[in-house]
Amino acid sequence: MQVLCKSSNERAEIRCGICGQGFSLYWERQTPQEQAEALSEVETALRNHHREDTGASAHPAGGFLVPAWDGPIAFSGAAMLGNVPSSVF
Repeated sequence: MQVLCKSSNERAEIRCGICGQGFSLYWERQTPQEQAEALSEVETALRNHHREDTGASAHPAGGFLVPAWDGPIAFSGAAMLGNVPSSVF
């Protein structure tokens, strides 16, 4: 299961607890329980971005996947199944 997180001030579904940066989330199809678990992983990833920087610049500018994935974001399960618009990449 993957979640694509893309910074957004207009349509934020989650906010970083440290800097307040908002993120839109694009999900693979999941049960509510799986989504709750994934949200916890996203919150952990957001906190981990701040190991070196306390500002919003600590987060990847082009979006990121949770869990992390080495392939192109456009081919991730979250991007494909979440019908992520190509403008996100």
